[in-house]
Amino acid sequence: MSGRVVILGGGIIGLSAAFAAAAKGFGVTVVEAGRPGGQASGAAAGMLAPYTENPDGPDPFFALCLKSLRMYPDWAAAIEEASGRKIELRRSGSLAVALGEADVLPLTARMAWQNRYGARAELVGSSELRQLEPQLAPDIETALYIPEEGHVYAPALVEALESACRRRGVAIAAEAGRTVRLNLGADGVEIGTERAGTFTGDVLVVCTGAWTGLFERELGLPLPVHPIRGQICAYPMPAGLIRRIVVSPQAYWTAKNNGTLVCGASEDVAGFDTSVTERGIARLVRWGPKVFPILKDLEPVHRWAGLRPGTLDGRPLIGRLGHAPRVVIAAGHYRNGILLAPATGAAVTALLTGEVPPVPLDAFDPLRFTAVRQIEFEGMRA
Repeated sequence: MSGRVVILGGGIIGLSAAFAAAAKGFGVTVVEAGRPGGQASGAAAGMLAPYTENPDGPDPFFALCLKSLRMYPDWAAAIEEASGRKIELRRSGSLAVALGEADVLPLTARMAWQNRYGARAELVGSSELRQLEPQLAPDIETALYIPEEGHVYAPALVEALESACRRRGVAIAAEAGRTVRLNLGADGVEIGTERAGTFTGDVLVVCTGAWTGLFERELGLPLPVHPIRGQICAYPMPAGLIRRIVVSPQAYWTAKNNGTLVCGASEDVAGFDTSVTERGIARLVRWGPKVFPILKDLEPVHRWAGLRPGTLDGRPLIGRLGHAPRVVIAAGHYRNGILLAPATGAAVTALLTGEVPPVPLDAFDPLRFTAVRQIEFEGMRA
């Protein structure tokens, strides 16, 4: 195939795919309904925590997450060099705190298998815990410390990545509105948009996040990707006062260099509604002082929500469509879009060039839900 690639969706996944494809010499156009990174990407807390996000075992999703974490330093450096902007990548380490004795055993089990995959995790007691994070509540006596994890400031990353893409020659059509026409022909692809006209190319890469399910008919397969609303808040906090990512069974906290402590996330199913609810934020506010007493008399200074693209099995869709070989899908990253951006961009480029992807992609095949949906359909007819 020739080298004109149209990427539908300008979030972190679409931009990462564009950045990687442009580096391989493809002519790339990104078509974004709103502003780049304006949905889940810019609203994310930016955690890079594959061990924390995968407590149960080393499955293919964990392998993808871990590979992406290890790609991050070089990937971030390439973005900073291309854009001339800093993205605030920090390997702060994480602390998964035990709020009771029942939490200790699962943390110990996690440590046992995750250390075989480079976590360098250790179970720390009260005195060492206070050295790592002095602001923790005094009744928290045990935590799992993973020095390999960290975070990035998501808004700065998205802005830098967009700039880096433009400097690599990527055309970005922002505020294009909804897709009103999607034609897949033998000679190429065509996308008609509500406000930005028509775009043509040789290959289409679908990176539309929580909206991916809307393209089932055009793409000819079931795409069970649905929006999960994640609500987040931020407190005023002097830089350096809280040092690590701190994760409890109910919430997480991560401090940013702009003088805020981000707390997330309260999740619910509300369709495509991105409004912030009092109930969603109240749960985060209620849990804060139990972990950080300094939050007792503080009110959040910022509250926001984003739509996370969930799938039936929690794994993203990454692959080329067998029945439509001019289409590649990279969507459904749920709450790991920021973490998975480097590996997904590399995987998309490998699919475009025929090279070996960073990890095997069989577990992320976009066609894997076809049989499930057929069974559901047959059941409804019966």
